[in-house]
Parts: sequence; structure tokens; C-alpha cells
Amino acid sequence: MKRIMIASLTALVGLSSLVVARADKPAAAAAHDSTVTHRLVVQDKGRVLILSPTGQIEWETPCNYTSHDISVLPNGNILLNTGPRTIVEMTPKKEIVWKWEAKPKAPYNGAVEVHGFQRLKNGNTMIGETGNLRIIEVDKDNAIVKEIPLTVDHESPHRDTRLVRKLDNGHYLVAHEGDGKIREYDDKGAVVWTYALDLVGQPETGGHDGHGINVFGVVRLKNGNTMIAGGNNNRVFEVTPEGKTVWSVERDELPGIHLCWITNLEVLPNGNVVFGNSHAGPNNPQIVEVSRDKKVVWTLKNWDILGNDVVAVQILDVKGKVLR
Repeated sequence: MKRIMIASLTALVGLSSLVVARADKPAAAAAHDSTVTHRLVVQDKGRVLILSPTGQIEWETPCNYTSHDISVLPNGNILLNTGPRTIVEMTPKKEIVWKWEAKPKAPYNGAVEVHGFQRLKNGNTMIGETGNLRIIEVDKDNAIVKEIPLTVDHESPHRDTRLVRKLDNGHYLVAHEGDGKIREYDDKGAVVWTYALDLVGQPETGGHDGHGINVFGVVRLKNGNTMIAGGNNNRVFEVTPEGKTVWSVERDELPGIHLCWITNLEVLPNGNVVFGNSHAGPNNPQIVEVSRDKKVVWTLKNWDILGNDVVAVQILDVKGKVLR
């Protein structure tokens, strides 16, 4: 499909001057540095927002879908899900300049969804397609220039994969939610590393606020270790190549904060870890930043404009390379 330009989208909302208060911590929550705030892009409650450090809505657009990934590109455009199998690149003026709509690849004819994607340095876009069980890289004209098959134990067009990231060495790091495993693939699709989550000594329970091994996100650190957003494992943790856990924040380890479905994951240049805390309910923050000594640095807890399904987030005001 050729690059398309649409002058405007119907029903899009313009820049808003609405001011929302940055949420204070609940009385029982851990103290944190009240001087730390972040500018960020976030999707929830039927819209994508860019929030200023003080909580002002700088920009918004409707998005009637729970996005699982999002990114603001160096040119200022936003790469986002607008539906289960659709990705668009949207300008700040809300013009769509690129679009990908995933379709089943024969002989498969079932549902296909997209949960993880990434704009690469060469301008191509890397996309994980559930159902099709593949990672593809497509150019600006939507030609598929690379295709990598995925290994999945429990096939499901909704839960095959969550976040997918291409590494500097050309490999791909994939969170397979339904399998409860992280797999690293080489550029031919061979699995070169696997980490399987466990229940960490707790019973498995159902529901979005339950406990299990449905992993969501993953980041490869500079030291070669892997940081994992555990999904309904209710924790964020770091493992070595040998699979040893060397750091973690557990479900009720942070005073006054209960962790539920851990989603978006970013490691800042100073080592702090920012993660989403979805499905945790209104007594808890939706986004948390912790230092490596497990001090709560910053939280976003705003139930006026965001809800219980904050998944797609990117911090925008940190200098240096953020791993995400």
C-alpha cells in the first residue's frame, strides 16, 4: 500500500487546554520525590494523550482500542494502534502518513492481531503479527522486506505475543504471553534463548487482577541481562542469560502500592525503571518509576483522565537513550 496522506480525520479532537492535577500519592503509599515529573504519551479510555509534566493535556486524539504499544518518533509523529490489526503513523496535526493493516497469510485464514511494533533506524517498521505467527519488517511502501517465523506452544490470535523488540545485534526479543515465555530469535527465526516464567511460589488465579505467567514486555539491558514486565506475574524483574533473577520488584513490595498486570517497560539512562501497573484499581498508581534500590521516584495516579487499562506509554522528557 502506498504512503497515504489524509488531510484530517473526522471526529478528532483538537489540542485541549484542559488542566488535570498530577495525582498525589495515597496516604498509605511510599514517599517519593515530588519534584520528579514526566512528560509522556499514553493511551486509555478511548484516546491517546500527550500529558505535560504538570498534567496538562497537550494533545489528544480518539483511539477506541486498548493499544499495547506506542511510540513518538524522532520526527514528532506518533506510531500507534488504532485497532486490533492496524498501525498508523500520525502527525501532530493528526494526518495519517503511513498505515499497516495485518491480514491472514494463507493457508491461515483466522484472526490476526498486532501488539508490538517498532520503527527501525533504517526507516522500516518491525511488526509482530499474532495468528500469522511471524515478525515482519515492512518499508514505507508496505513491501515486506523480511519475515521471521515465531515459535509458539499455545497458539492464540490474541495471546501469541505481546511486545516485540529488535536488538542491536539483529535478533528479536519476544514476549509470548500465552506461553509464559521470553524467546530471543536470530534473524532467520531460530530460537537462541528462552526464559520461562514461573508462579514464584504463589497459586495461579484467574482474571485481570489475578496471578499467572502471562508475560507482557521485555527489554535487553546493556549488561546482557533481560528486564521483564511480567504481566500477571505481578512483578518486574531482571534475569541473567543463565535465567537467574538478580533484581525484582514484587507484587506488594513497594509500600502502599499493589502491583497487578505489569505492562509497558522503560529503563532510563540513570537505571530507574518505569512500568505500567494495569488492572490494579483506583487505590493504586497506573505508572510507577522506581530506582534500582527500589525507592519509588515518581508515580502517575490520575483516575479522572485515565482508567484501569493503561498499557501503551512512553516517557518523553528524559535525556539520553531510554531502553524500551
